Amino acid sequence: MSAERIQEAAVDIRRKIVEVAHRCGCPHVGSALSCVDILSVLYFDVLNLDRWDERDMFILSKGHASLALCCTLAQRGIIDADVLDGYFTNDGTLPAHLDMFAARGIEASTGALGHGFNIGLGMALGFKKKDVPRRVYTVIGDGESQEGSVWEGALFGPKLGLDNFTAIMDYNNLQGYGRARDLCQFEPVAAKWESFGWCVTEVDGHNVGEIRNALIEDSGGKPKIVIAHTIKGKGVSFMEDRLEWHYYVVSDEHRAEALAQLS
Repeated sequence: MSAERIQEAAVDIRRKIVEVAHRCGCPHVGSALSCVDILSVLYFDVLNLDRWDERDMFILSKGHASLALCCTLAQRGIIDADVLDGYFTNDGTLPAHLDMFAARGIEASTGALGHGFNIGLGMALGFKKKDVPRRVYTVIGDGESQEGSVWEGALFGPKLGLDNFTAIMDYNNLQGYGRARDLCQFEPVAAKWESFGWCVTEVDGHNVGEIRNALIEDSGGKPKIVIAHTIKGKGVSFMEDRLEWHYYVVSDEHRAEALAQLS
């Protein structure tokens, strides 16, 4: 798909996020908006989904941004659009953190940070052992990457030769209580992953061309991590780079202004 069509899909996904968040009153809107361009490139260009039983796998390890994945699955036609009506509602269809039994295309139950990354590594190892060409992709948060379990997995990925595994860090530098760089000894991120034996690329996380090129480039036999520099709340000016949109809910006024900006 062309970059223009991917960008159009990303706008539609962002509109869906705002609409659903307004209807159900859920938080984590900024977290969802920041990774939309990454998911758009994956689902409309990179992931092999032609034969469902042989598909590439995607895991959203930052499971609190579940609305981004659910809206992307609906935009791609993997789930019916009306399934979104039951997001974050009593006796509904989709919980606010991902449940692999809730809908087609949700490959792992995530929300406990650091778990999805390692589930993905296990899937990639399984595909290697079966000698099948399927690939695994996962998005992790920058705050999530402070979890020790992430670094345990990061040690094993290169040792196991998992060049069929790609992680993308949604590096918006805003986690639940502040900026990742202020809360933990975070930088130099790229050098840390390189020292663990990973193929490392840094991109503008809202440039679909850069994202695509980083995802498809050869990793030289190593697992890959793409450090995607993003903006929390991307696409809605009053949400962008604002910590409160980790928690705020979308009011009637917020909805109207956001949709006007995304028209």
